[in-house]
Amino acid sequence: MANPRIRQIVLGVCGSIAAYKAGDIIRRLQGNHCEVTVIMTREAAQFITPMTLSALSGKSVYSDMFDQDAWRMAHIELAKSADAILIAPATANVIGKLANGLADDLLTTFAITSRAPIFIAPAMNDEMYANAIVQENCGKLKKHGFKFIEPVKGKLACGTVGVGHLAEVEDIVKAVLKN
Repeated sequence: MANPRIRQIVLGVCGSIAAYKAGDIIRRLQGNHCEVTVIMTREAAQFITPMTLSALSGKSVYSDMFDQDAWRMAHIELAKSADAILIAPATANVIGKLANGLADDLLTTFAITSRAPIFIAPAMNDEMYANAIVQENCGKLKKHGFKFIEPVKGKLACGTVGVGHLAEVEDIVKAVLKN
């Protein structure tokens, strides 16, 4: 029996308390014949370290567009090999940037460069998620083919309970693998 092809997944991690779940996402994707490369925003590093995600993925973590290898243009090199992109957790900030074509960091630049399917798993306060502008941005991305893994009702970091809690890791991984 032939070995299944290893899928190349780029995991974008944004600055949300749910960033700690990125480690579990990496492990579950790897358990399903995926190789995971991580791009994290500067804000994500406030919640989980690049060292943790590097140790779990077995690869360098990308975060700075202008690192010592900037001449290699990481956003273009990664875009060539990605089979899928998963942004989890996705913040209102990154969703807004993508919806409006803004590319001012490695993650957003990479996302608008790649032709791979993009999965967005939002995680934020329920009032933020329900905000009309955030919903408009989500709708705009959906119109452009972005696939959303909707947040669920749960206890949020602010102590309230509402829709904005990152979807279950198992559901996120299933959605990406189904593609």
